[in-house]
Amino acid sequence: MWSRGGRGAICMRGGNVPCTRVVGGCVTTNSLPFTAFRPASSSSGPAAPVSHLDWDSLSFGLTRVDHMYLAETPKGTPFSKGEIKPYGPISLEPASTVLNYGQGLFEGLKAFRTTKGRIVIFRPEDNWKRMNAGAARFLMPSIPREVFFHAVDQVVKQNSHFVPPLDRGALYLRPILFGSGAQLGVSPSPSYTFCTFASPVGSYFKGGRVTPISLLVPTTVHRAAPKGSGDVKAVGNYAPCFAAQKSAKDDGFAEVLVLDAREDKYVEEAGASNFFCVLKDGTIVTPGLLGSILPGVTRDSVITLLRDRGYNVVANKKVAITTACSAVEAFCTGTGASVTPVGSITYDGNKHVLNDGKVGDITRQVTKALLDTQMERAEDKYSWLHDPWAPTH
Repeated sequence: MWSRGGRGAICMRGGNVPCTRVVGGCVTTNSLPFTAFRPASSSSGPAAPVSHLDWDSLSFGLTRVDHMYLAETPKGTPFSKGEIKPYGPISLEPASTVLNYGQGLFEGLKAFRTTKGRIVIFRPEDNWKRMNAGAARFLMPSIPREVFFHAVDQVVKQNSHFVPPLDRGALYLRPILFGSGAQLGVSPSPSYTFCTFASPVGSYFKGGRVTPISLLVPTTVHRAAPKGSGDVKAVGNYAPCFAAQKSAKDDGFAEVLVLDAREDKYVEEAGASNFFCVLKDGTIVTPGLLGSILPGVTRDSVITLLRDRGYNVVANKKVAITTACSAVEAFCTGTGASVTPVGSITYDGNKHVLNDGKVGDITRQVTKALLDTQMERAEDKYSWLHDPWAPTH
């Protein structure tokens, strides 16, 4: 029993509106004002998962939870700590710069229940740094560390009953930063909003994490251009691929594998995920961060875990599509996708099956290593796990 909406969607409406939402694990429909709910107490530690959700059927879709975080500031004034609000519509100017000029960024990170009975957030420091790098590019105010951590901590605490049970999903956190003030001229916003909401999620791709996916290399679209914003998690980077993704899915593929815009022969990203492949000599390659590829947090984690296990990972060079098609195995990485095996790549009309369409050994190893770290079955040797209830950060 749950309500799902579009991926990462938030309704931009005001007033009293009917809203289907999950409150305390039950689906309710109401027309209450935005201020009708109050934050739940979180001082006693993590709450147990709600009993009314079918955790095993969750996909990567929106399940509305009880609370979100909101902070606002005028141009030229640093962000201060915001407030927990009931999840619901937010007011937005039609002339806001995020709607008219795409002045907006978002992040994605996850909170997990662990074998030690804790709820931890995975690598929030890196998401904070990446969001501020994008903010500088888009002339938006940076988010102070204490504000970013206050946001993700409070959202997890107030919605801890929506963190899935151990090994059955995660609470996905979506911080967004955008120009919310009215501006008709093509220039930065006079005011800004920082919002963080959450949703419990399961597998990103239909069929589950252990099912290899099929990728299609599109011939009519590129994700990003050299010297553009492909290395920033900008709100406008994703919609240009929607049509190609829909076409690929209509033809039975799970996702697109986009090539570079300059030469149209080097792999960039698999939809919204980074791409890795294993060569015949055992070398693992992933496209280098050369200006048009997002520096994924999961990408960096996987590279570290593979190197810890003695693998040679080349992560600073271009990867030709012909190299990817002749690989012995491949996988995608991302906060949503985690580590997803690739079973085939279709390019220029030819289908290239990898590892007989099965999950490869290296893919299995790194998937286990990542999940074991996130669930505290393995040592957190790099201090990647953040406990929102810890007395100091």
